[in-house]
Amino acid sequence: MTDLTGQILIAMPGMPDPRFEYSVIYICAHSDDGAMGLIVNKPSVDVTFENLVDQLSIENTGNLSDIRVHFGGPVELGRGFVLHSPDFRSEMTTLNVDDGFAMTATLDVLESIAQGSGPDKRLIVLGYAGWGPGQLESEIAANGWLLCDASTDLVFDTADGDKWEAALSSLGISPLALSSEGGRA
Repeated sequence: MTDLTGQILIAMPGMPDPRFEYSVIYICAHSDDGAMGLIVNKPSVDVTFENLVDQLSIENTGNLSDIRVHFGGPVELGRGFVLHSPDFRSEMTTLNVDDGFAMTATLDVLESIAQGSGPDKRLIVLGYAGWGPGQLESEIAANGWLLCDASTDLVFDTADGDKWEAALSSLGISPLALSSEGGRA
């Protein structure tokens, strides 16, 4: 299988793991060693950005109530990531995923956001989705996921509740046409 870095995974109906039901996942890294991605359409119900900033003792200089924190996946729920536009670069470490996306997992990006600067477009997530060698490829072959190209509009500008259908629409697929049963022609 080709490198899926920078692609979007779309959970198929009937996904057996409820944590991934109707998920849209941006793949940040994919290699022979496995894959790592961030769920981009599931806002956290327990954590707000204001609470996160307070817990991390970051100076709050702006109105943070509109900044949402998302559930990025079930692995390392205490670890935070910011998927963002490439206009921000951390002095510590920023991974440039592709021309439209970068990811930073250090405190300085949260400090910049709390102070009203930071990346123009961003998604703050706790946890991530991870797959071991060959695991993601097997799940795709078993019809667990569809793939589509990532766009900044889909990831950053589409309402969370609309991202799954928007990702399907980018492939010309209606959710009504999907079945949870796979097949081979």
